[in-house]
This record gives sequence, C-alpha cells and structure tokens, in this order.
Amino acid sequence: MKALEGVRVLDLATLFAGPMAAMMLGDFGAEVVKVEHPVRPDSSRGHGPGGLWWKMLGRNKRTITLDLSRSEGQDLLLTLARDADVIIENFRPGTLERWNLSYDRLREANPRLVLARVTGFGQFGPYARRPGFGTLAEAMSGFAAMTGEPDGPPTLPPFGLADGICALATAYAVMTALHAREATGSGQVVDMSIIEPILTVLGAQPTIYDRLGIVPPRTGNRSVNNAPRNTYRCADGSWVAVSTSAQNIAERVMRLVGRPECIAEPWFATGAGRAEHAAELDGAVAAWVGARTRDEVLAAFEEAQAAVAPVYDVRDVLADPQLAALDAVTTVEDPELGPLRMQNVMFRLSGTPGEIRWTGRAHGEDTAEVLAEAGLTPAEIEALRDRGVV
Repeated sequence: MKALEGVRVLDLATLFAGPMAAMMLGDFGAEVVKVEHPVRPDSSRGHGPGGLWWKMLGRNKRTITLDLSRSEGQDLLLTLARDADVIIENFRPGTLERWNLSYDRLREANPRLVLARVTGFGQFGPYARRPGFGTLAEAMSGFAAMTGEPDGPPTLPPFGLADGICALATAYAVMTALHAREATGSGQVVDMSIIEPILTVLGAQPTIYDRLGIVPPRTGNRSVNNAPRNTYRCADGSWVAVSTSAQNIAERVMRLVGRPECIAEPWFATGAGRAEHAAELDGAVAAWVGARTRDEVLAAFEEAQAAVAPVYDVRDVLADPQLAALDAVTTVEDPELGPLRMQNVMFRLSGTPGEIRWTGRAHGEDTAEVLAEAGLTPAEIEALRDRGVV
C-alpha cells in the first residue's frame, strides 16, 4: 500500500510550484492526472537543457489534453472532478470563473473536492491579478535584499527557490485540507501565494523589525548570528563551508585552527559577539584552511568533531557516498531515453514508502485511457479529438 493510495489529483498547473506539489503527492501514491492544452503543452517540457525538467516534474503523472476554454472541455473537467479529491491550478485569479469552473460549480459536481489555487500574490488584494513568478517572490519577500555581498547588488537564486518552497507548502496545505475533510465531510479552497511560504522561512525578520527596527543587511556568506561561518578556499582550489551555530563547535574550530586564545575573550561567549569579530575569526580559519587540501581539512574537522562540509557541484553530489547510501539521486527507466538519474522522493516512510513509478510521459499519452475510465466511448473520444477539445 502507498501512503496516498486512493487520493486522486487533477494537476492543471504549469511552471513550477503547482506541478511540483502534484509531483510530491504522486511520489507517495496519489493518482495524478496532468491536464494540458491540446496544442500548448506545459512549458516545463521545453525548460532547461534538453527539456529534461519535465522528466522529473511530470513523474508519476498520467497525461491528458483538454481545452478548458471551451464548454466541452469544461464539461469534461467537471466529469473528472466528480471522482477527484484535489485540483491544483495556478491560473490568474478569475480565470477558472471566466471558464465557468468556479469553486461553487466544481463543488456542485463534488462537494468533497479540495481546490488548491497557487498564484503569485493570492486570490485577493491589489496585486492579485499581476503575473506571479518565483523571481518576484524572491525579490518582494526580502530574500534578495539580504542575499549577496555587502557592497554588491541584491542577489537572486539561479533556480526556482520560491517555487520549490511553495510546492512543499502546497502539498502540506492539500494534506491539511484532506485531513479536515475527514471531520467536516466537505472540501475547501486552498489559497496559496508563492510569496508567503518563502517569507515564512526567512524567519523572524518582521518581528525583529517591529520590536527593534533592525533591517537585515547583506552579509555575503557571513551570519549576524554567529562566526566563523563562511566558505573557505583550500590549497587545492576546492572549497569548504564551516558552521559554528553551536558554541561548543565554535570552540572546537578555533582550537583546531590554532587560535584557542580567542575562546577566552568575553565576546566569544555568544554567537552575536562572535559575529561582531567575524573578520578576525574568518581570517584565522581561512589561513588554516588555505594551507591544506580539501581532504586534509575534512579529515581534521571530523577528528575534531567540528562542523564542515565540502562545497559540491552536481558532479560531487552524484559521487557522494552518503547520498548514494540514501539513494537520494536514484535511477529511473525512461521509455525514450533509457536510464535517467533524478532526485528520489524526499523522505523515507518505513511502512508506506514513496516511489518513482515512471518519468514524465508524452503530451496527452493517457487521454484516451483516462476519458474511457470517466465513461466516454472510443467514438466520443475520437470525436473530441477531431474538434480539438482534447
């Protein structure tokens, strides 16, 4: 048995948060049907080198095509919604309503349906109808303003950070709504904006500003909460990252790098005090690390029980023995490309584990099968194809 076996999800969303949330549900056994336009496939099919994003983002999903702007397509979605538990969509607010697919109408078809609406800024408010992308959330949440070097520009991540965080939050929200349904018997709407989850994970900044008037500065790799904390270059040109969030770890690091006298300083007793002397502490660690190869640094830190990690690129990730032991990057057979390596499901359940059953399928590959399950005959499906509805 799979953890989410029996949960049926219609994925109407496109890049990236909504489809990734549906992927996460599918990883643990939910039956996910990806709905795409008949002639305009999901943009993720062509995203990135070789269009390989789709192979991951579309995994564990059956794929159908449906023109939701046409009345016949809307009727078909209502038919599919009758047996669904969840619909995930990320159209601009008002789009489903314009297509006569408001939540009220969807509820008429299925009162237990959970509708997850993922947008840049939520379903209401002055920005609700603006286009919403993760980059905008990264900028407006405060993330970019505090990321980068002190004398440099605000820095954006080179990947979908806000979308990924929102995907996790959306999957969590869907499961929360499904659990509530067990008590109430009714579905509900999940109003998820991309900006709010990343705002939450940035921590207590609003509270700190509210009480103390402090605006977080850009500090590069340093932290205002502890030191030494940075990336350091080794003698062989590779890099390591050091963290001293715990006081005893900070003390071990300074003993290791030959500066035990720092530990006796009154300012060393707190993370904030150490952060005020980050230049001195960083200099000591950088000099020590810079005189040794990465292997020597890692071995010495491990012996001292201090916190260090190599700075990996994707090649290192694929070669790491710990990640290999966890099968964090697994191999899945793809009918077009053969064996494909991709991130595995994100966590392990001892009794009902997740699984990647297949990679992203071809555009509309399962249309006939899914519509037949909904009660349509082969002749009706072919007629819909001829009219461009599917």
